[in-house]
Amino acid sequence: MPQFRGNRSAFGAPGDEPRWSPAAKQGIGTAATLASRIWFTVWNGTLTEIFYPNVDRPQIRDAQFLFADGNGLFLEEKRDLDHTVVRIEPAQGYRIASRDREGRFCYSKEIIADPRRASVLMRVRLEGDDSFLKRLHVYLLCAPHLEDSGGDNNASIIEVGGRELLTAEKNGRWVVVGASCRFSKLSCGYVGRSDGYTDIHTNHRMTWEFDEAKNGNVALTGELDLHGNREFTVSIALGETMPSATSTLLQSLGEDFQKQRRVFIYSWCDAVQDRLALEKFSGDDGRLYRAGYNVILAHEDKIYQGAFVASLATPWGEDRNDEEGKGGYHLVWTRDVVQSALGLLAAGNKEAPVRVLIYLAARQEENGGFTQNFRVDGEPFGKSVQLDEVAFPLMLAWRLKREDLLPNFDVSVMVRRAINFLLLSGPVTGEERWEEASGYSPSTLATIIAACICAAAFERNGGQAETAAFLESYADFLVAHLHEWTVTSQGIFARLNPAKPGDVASPGDVDKAVIQLSSQPPEHSGAYPASEIVDGGCLQLVRYGILAPDDPVILKTLGEIDAKLKTSTPAGPCWRRYTHDGYGQRPDGSPYDKWGRGRSWPLLAGERAHYELAAGHDCMPLVQAMEKFA
Repeated sequence: MPQFRGNRSAFGAPGDEPRWSPAAKQGIGTAATLASRIWFTVWNGTLTEIFYPNVDRPQIRDAQFLFADGNGLFLEEKRDLDHTVVRIEPAQGYRIASRDREGRFCYSKEIIADPRRASVLMRVRLEGDDSFLKRLHVYLLCAPHLEDSGGDNNASIIEVGGRELLTAEKNGRWVVVGASCRFSKLSCGYVGRSDGYTDIHTNHRMTWEFDEAKNGNVALTGELDLHGNREFTVSIALGETMPSATSTLLQSLGEDFQKQRRVFIYSWCDAVQDRLALEKFSGDDGRLYRAGYNVILAHEDKIYQGAFVASLATPWGEDRNDEEGKGGYHLVWTRDVVQSALGLLAAGNKEAPVRVLIYLAARQEENGGFTQNFRVDGEPFGKSVQLDEVAFPLMLAWRLKREDLLPNFDVSVMVRRAINFLLLSGPVTGEERWEEASGYSPSTLATIIAACICAAAFERNGGQAETAAFLESYADFLVAHLHEWTVTSQGIFARLNPAKPGDVASPGDVDKAVIQLSSQPPEHSGAYPASEIVDGGCLQLVRYGILAPDDPVILKTLGEIDAKLKTSTPAGPCWRRYTHDGYGQRPDGSPYDKWGRGRSWPLLAGERAHYELAAGHDCMPLVQAMEKFA
């Protein structure tokens, strides 16, 4: 049984205020097996957030190597080395080549998830001048953020089976860190005070060996005992108890890494076997297409199947404390999960989209709505009402029904409840797709209109012709009022005609209305004429077949969008979200903090490509731009 090593307590509790890692990920990884309920991310060549036992529960901030020689040399993996990151196709593992900038040594590591267990594995090989490597000390530094929080973590050193291991616990969740080569020294401490980074950075060697650091922002540090063997495997394992996490780690290290790697890759070969060969429609031989397909699949939970979170990242995580970073983007938005499902369906996957629909049907509220976003278990997070998020599942249901993919699942109750919610709550949405303001939104109205037509098809197929005709008439009513509600006197679709749910619009309102924009700099009130604010949301009206690509108002709005939002980059054109957008880094490049400057979003180049395709134009320049952005 595991035993605690001792009771030498670290000083400096509770440590520096916790932070997450940056969101600019170079990769995300997981095994394509249900048994491996663990996910990881990569940033700047370094292993960052690890999620367990669900895809929305980060448990580790990062784990990196430190290098020192005891005589003035100190190198930190994520800051002081150069890295090349390559995905191990067709899987979601990574091969990372790292180089000392002075050419003294290099090392490679492969990061995978144990396909049978909740363990992340790193296989490392160190190379360089032999005399230099004999002087070099290699350390592993791991920052637990158990249960989605860096505070109140409890770190300790344990001994099991003659091996000393690093461990941390919070609220019954455990992480254990070990290596195939064992550790010659181990310590735990409070970040910025008594942790291994502070020790090694100051002393160029490891001088502290604390046994415990309780109730704080803690870090685990171990010096790797290489003994002339410069190839080793590190495991970071998680579990519900110390014995379970320890057993997982030892079992994971006890298996041959190459065997686990083969099983890991094979699991992904099976997962992507139905993917359509669409490489001929790309400009990079399908590299981004294949990677994008895998990335979407990797965001699905393995307990709550069909639950795809938006991203395994926390925006500007390096500047976010526990409270500010809670939830991050690792939440379920029905808008995003349906778009993910439709993308997979278009690429040939006929199973995951069905799982998504079944999951959403199980998460639908009794009144037919969906909360703004939620944890994979259905626990609400954001509380706003966004009508497009109620409409999107109806569109997915219709697509799957058209493909005859729902022979064993009756979606009629979900469809009726959702369309009833839309009829009673619309057409004004509590928030539109940018989650900032209420009103008459062209993009939201497009999804409601499409949802009405989809629901009408279900009703007609069920013999309810009268109900179907009513829904179609309501859709026609919305289309007939699009101009009155959302088009300015200049003949341009506004981003939003601000209103509160239940308000009735009058002709000319959009020209008189003032919209209050969020994320504006302190010297500006954020109040602008609504008629001056444009975005590309009106293109959804074309995408869903409601307006023709050559509709005069669409064409005139496109000119305004390109004049105000289009940016030129070395990779190709891109677009910002809307006029005066403040959600982005500060003008000096520092992290967003209540305000910033809206930047170009690559997904909007893809949205524009949908329009160009519908208009019969060549969309390949935009496809290739997105490939270069990546």
